[in-house]
Amino acid sequence: MNFPTLDSFGHDPWWLVAAKALAVFVFLVLTVLVAILAERKIMARMQRRLGPNRVGPGGILQSLADGAKLALKEGLTPAGVDKPIYLLAPIIAVVPAITAFAVIPFGPSVSIFGHHTPLQLTDLPVAVLYILAITSIGVYGIVLAGWSSGSTYPLLGGLRSTAQVISYEIAMGLCFAAVFLLSTTMSTSEIIGSQHRHWFILLLLPSFIIYAISMVGETNRAPFDLPEAEGELVGGFHTEYSSLKFAMFMLAEYINMTTVAALATTLFLGGWMAPWPLSLIPGANNGWLSVVWFVAKIWVFMFVFIWLRTTLPRLRYDQFMNLGWKVLIPTSLAWVMVVALIRAATQGAADSTRTWVLAGTGLVAAIALIAGIVRAMRVPDDIAGPPPTTPGLGAGFPTPPLPPHTREVTHA
Repeated sequence: MNFPTLDSFGHDPWWLVAAKALAVFVFLVLTVLVAILAERKIMARMQRRLGPNRVGPGGILQSLADGAKLALKEGLTPAGVDKPIYLLAPIIAVVPAITAFAVIPFGPSVSIFGHHTPLQLTDLPVAVLYILAITSIGVYGIVLAGWSSGSTYPLLGGLRSTAQVISYEIAMGLCFAAVFLLSTTMSTSEIIGSQHRHWFILLLLPSFIIYAISMVGETNRAPFDLPEAEGELVGGFHTEYSSLKFAMFMLAEYINMTTVAALATTLFLGGWMAPWPLSLIPGANNGWLSVVWFVAKIWVFMFVFIWLRTTLPRLRYDQFMNLGWKVLIPTSLAWVMVVALIRAATQGAADSTRTWVLAGTGLVAAIALIAGIVRAMRVPDDIAGPPPTTPGLGAGFPTPPLPPHTREVTHA
């Protein structure tokens, strides 16, 4: 296999760089259109209903129609908003979501019109940290949207988003640290190259579980959609937005879903490499076929996003905070220390020895992590217990007794 390295970048002509950037943008927009339609179809299937089936054959043009409708709607700006920030917030949300994909590898090096180039826009020595930093900027769009709207519910949604990012980005960053220790690089293309023998999901299972939970929280998706909880916040941070500005927030959410799914694929699932046993087929990891494996892995995560939204209720705020601060962050920190100790202890040992030690320790740690998650999600006894009873009324909810009969029943 031809794994690109940092030396493989910086040699493309300008028109090839522009073509790559355009291809990434088109891929993200098309993925959003398909993801919205797939989400509505899959949720309908799970809930035993039809879903969109009017626009186009089988409803396949529904997302396009919705996008055109949002673009053509009248944009309303409520009185009392901080107008410059109110208009800038959707842009701040969507631009970092797109630019974060610049360092995501789609495949190995291929030949395009005689130029040998990697299927990746660019790469950096700190590419993963670049993704973490640029996606953090996108959260400012949500926070500023809530603050600039001049309304109570959007402000509460923005504050919730701030707490959510602080709670879950720490755990996510510690997951990255374990990958850096094992691959000895922060470059996305080289991280994929370091997984040519074993995918990191097999060696760093606790990191993968923590990242999978954190990426749902980072994208404000159910059951972590507290910043836009319609039950108590009407619509959350985007309550006062309409038309194209609302569509930009929606676009940013789905692009962020694609970005975190692509990052999980890159860090833990071998990136564009074919899964076993398909990897045994000659040429399975070469050329444009690798893009198929990469996109397929992304859509596995996208399906899980939809599955979670359809099946799980929204967490209470105390459950949400307990999970982040009392389970994910301490476990991530402890696991990074364990990985560092194992790497130092097996420095002169064979690769197979380090692999078995990491895999076995990771399995035990993953079981302990799942037990901690179940415990954190447990409803306290003062909430889950039986309702209070009133003396003389028996167990269950208190209900008033029936009034005594005062009339005599006479029979004719």
